[in-house]
Amino acid sequence: QVQLVESGGGLVQAGGSLRLSCAASGSIFSINAMGWYRQAPGKQREPVAAITNSDGRTNYADSVKGRFTISRDNAKNTVALQMNNLKAEDTAVYYCYWNVQATWRDPIRSYWGPGTQVTVSS
Repeated sequence: QVQLVESGGGLVQAGGSLRLSCAASGSIFSINAMGWYRQAPGKQREPVAAITNSDGRTNYADSVKGRFTISRDNAKNTVALQMNNLKAEDTAVYYCYWNVQATWRDPIRSYWGPGTQVTVSS
């Protein structure tokens, strides 16, 4: 099993910055990709950013391009989301996920963190 723990959420004023981090532990044979989703009240969960483990290719939702940066630290098994110039509409619970093969016998599957609240006051 793979366990994910997020940190770094909180309350920030519009225009401010936050850095989210997600640490993975447990049985990890290989990692395909990692990323972040978010879910605002009354809305569906939506993808925010993703990064491939092999070559670090990134993708972002149009709404966060130029403001958010995703990065990974393979040595520490962490993925981070640097969020700058935050807006009220960024308020949501942010969830990290890792697409992982736990052992050589297992297929790649997605593991999710419990979520961390980000609140941006206007």
